[in-house]
Amino acid sequence: MKCLRPIGVALGCTMLASGAMAQLSITPPAQTPPPAKKEAPKEKPKVHAPVAKKPAPKPAATATPSPTPSPTQAVDDPNVDLVFGAYQRGMYKTAFDLATTRAQNNYDPKAMTMLGELYANGLGVKRDYAKADDWYKRASDAGDREAMFALAMMKIAGRGGAVDKDGAVKLLASAAKLGEPKAAYNLALLYLDGQTLPQDLRRSAELLRMAADAGSPEAQYALATFYKEGTGVPKDLEKAARLLQAASLADNVDAEVEYAIALYNGAGTPRNVPAAVALLRKAARQNSAIAQNRLAHVLATGAGAPVDKVEALKWHTVAKTAGKGDPDLDDILADMSPEDRAKGEAAARKWIGNNVK
Repeated sequence: MKCLRPIGVALGCTMLASGAMAQLSITPPAQTPPPAKKEAPKEKPKVHAPVAKKPAPKPAATATPSPTPSPTQAVDDPNVDLVFGAYQRGMYKTAFDLATTRAQNNYDPKAMTMLGELYANGLGVKRDYAKADDWYKRASDAGDREAMFALAMMKIAGRGGAVDKDGAVKLLASAAKLGEPKAAYNLALLYLDGQTLPQDLRRSAELLRMAADAGSPEAQYALATFYKEGTGVPKDLEKAARLLQAASLADNVDAEVEYAIALYNGAGTPRNVPAAVALLRKAARQNSAIAQNRLAHVLATGAGAPVDKVEALKWHTVAKTAGKGDPDLDDILADMSPEDRAKGEAAARKWIGNNVK
């Protein structure tokens, strides 16, 4: 089984424990619930190109924005929800003020979720897990699936209160039923891991399929490994390849490597060596040690690309520096001239120096 990592906290393979809280991909509200009081007219942002750090000018007052913006919709679209638009622009204090007004006056669960997100990550306000927990709980009780997921991650990590895995499982299950792909994916890992929940590979596969169908690259990659190995589902290399392709198109590095290997070998998909090598190059540049060594093999032997031992040594050295050595490559590259070896090692040092995180 490949290394499958949960979404929402920085953790190890299939293990859910304490880690750094990642920002949620908050979806703007499709429709604001009927307010208790008549909502005041909202402001519409001016059309500007997105600015990296400098806040955009304060928007002029206009009509209430239209509902149903896409999560990936450009933030300078005049119909984008103001709270979400401010958050996307990095105007966290503005997002906090607008969300506070909405949450207090209209009991808007999306605004409550936004407040939880801002407090959990210290965006626009001082980080406060207790307040984040409170706002996530209010939004969760109001039926917001993203708040359920975020609150579950906090309970697993023990932020804002004691660790509560049972409570987290219930929240993940509720969010998954409401179609939250991150919740379905993480719940699938719990069923796969067999520690918090009894291991159930079939149920894990069902949840991964739910998240994969919703477009989660992590779930697509994980489900592909299930089909590749016959875990919880009948073995099916064609389905595995299709899922790997989908996840690789979304820039999932693990999927890029596995799909490249499938293309190279013609496993579940027509053999396409040039496409495989191109994907290996892409994944190698994204610091996948597996891709770096695979690409080095191709370049050192000419099995799929012109022989280039200098470039092969570069990628092999980069991978080796990351602790992912390959003795076969050491043997293949042993006959390089001192001049070529020096060039390859210099290229590796340059790459490593430019890509130190």
